[in-house]
Amino acid sequence: MHKKPSLNPQQQAAVEHTESPLLVLAGAGSGKTRVITEKIIYLLKQKKMSARHIAAITFTNKSAKEMHSRIAAITDRELIKDLTVSTFHSLGLNIIRQELQTLGYQPGFSLFDSQDSSALLRELAKADNLEADDSIKWQISAWKNDQVSTEQAMQQAENSKEERIARFYCSYQRQLKAYNAVDFDDLIVLPMQLFEQYPNVKDAWQNKLRYLLVDEYQDTNTVQYELIKALSGPEGRLTAVGDDDQSIYAWRGARPENISLLEQDFHRLKVIKLEQNYRSSGNILQSANHLIDNNPHMFKKNLWSAHGMGDLLRVIPCDNSEQEASRVASEIMAKTIRNKASHEDFAILYRSNHQARPFEKALREHRIPYKVSGGLSFFERAEIKDCLAYLRLINNAEDNVAFLRIINTPRRSIGPGTLEKLAEYSQEREISLFNACMETGLQFVLSKQAYLRLQRFGDWVRERSIHAQSESPVAMVKRITSDTGLDDWI
Repeated sequence: MHKKPSLNPQQQAAVEHTESPLLVLAGAGSGKTRVITEKIIYLLKQKKMSARHIAAITFTNKSAKEMHSRIAAITDRELIKDLTVSTFHSLGLNIIRQELQTLGYQPGFSLFDSQDSSALLRELAKADNLEADDSIKWQISAWKNDQVSTEQAMQQAENSKEERIARFYCSYQRQLKAYNAVDFDDLIVLPMQLFEQYPNVKDAWQNKLRYLLVDEYQDTNTVQYELIKALSGPEGRLTAVGDDDQSIYAWRGARPENISLLEQDFHRLKVIKLEQNYRSSGNILQSANHLIDNNPHMFKKNLWSAHGMGDLLRVIPCDNSEQEASRVASEIMAKTIRNKASHEDFAILYRSNHQARPFEKALREHRIPYKVSGGLSFFERAEIKDCLAYLRLINNAEDNVAFLRIINTPRRSIGPGTLEKLAEYSQEREISLFNACMETGLQFVLSKQAYLRLQRFGDWVRERSIHAQSESPVAMVKRITSDTGLDDWI
């Protein structure tokens, strides 16, 4: 069995430091994930801390799964069965689920994804004869991430445009609450509101999660930073791993300056730099250091490698994307023949998914096998999610998210006012939105026209639900797209 190389002195120091808050400044390829995994093992075995009191927080589900797999590979699975390794949003969702009553939500609340939120904003805009573009959605998200309430947004509005967006924000939040729903931003905002309003709840969660390890710390936004502060408690039971030179998400609210805030908010903060790079050769690191020197620094680093200098970097100008793709494919062909390299030794990086096509074309022409990583999954496409939502509701009348996604897809002239009244009625009756549609009592809440539209939709869903017992899934999808006009809508 291949023995894992030992930690370098800086990595070892980061693993063993638990007496005060710790910032690990981890340059690219410096083994930061290993430091986090080894530190979790150290806390469990050397410090005898129970796994249920430890939380490692990452930014993507993929990172969380990889980290959990790494930890499981080097220790007893029984030891880590109660360990929390999750994204910020998963942690927030867990807090909301456990504190549902205190927050004033009903059981079975719905989680709106980005597309659901956009659809709701469009409906609200249509009711006011306005245009809802993405800038409104981003502004509402920015307000939430900066902990600006609906009331504060209205007070801060300096012109009619800002006032209009603030009104949208108010309507959007009111509608979400009426639907017993939250969006992704709420998964962090609501726990913070909870901790601010109920100190006893905050104390309970601080006692539950007694040590936090946060990866990619430079990508935290304002409310995520406040959540970390609240959970780590006055002692600052925290290891934050990050690098201000690797922050690329300011456009979506990330605050790399949160790294420097740690020094202000945690006076006993210790800083350890990981500068040895295990991924790249000296020439790559020299070039990187030269470029990084131009950045405004909070902490200065100098990456180095024991791998030697390696090949020189080459910059090859090309006239257009087709020539660029062809040149890349030719280079791969040449290296596989000349250096006996394998195709899996190569990676092509591009900035946007639309740039993949010329590369795919060139690789196919040169008969080079490839795999595209990332991009929009088939099941993330809007039309596929619409169709799946129909199937989900037909299968489960309790699925409020599916109901809200398809009730006006395609258009059925059922406006946000009708849906708000429907949501209030369903909450009073403590039933799902769909089941509320089928109750006769609803006709006393809605206009006759709105009531009949919902009844027609409900009757159709119930009919399809009966046929679902005998129809194949393919036949069911074809019937859905035909009956609803979904094909034409797409």
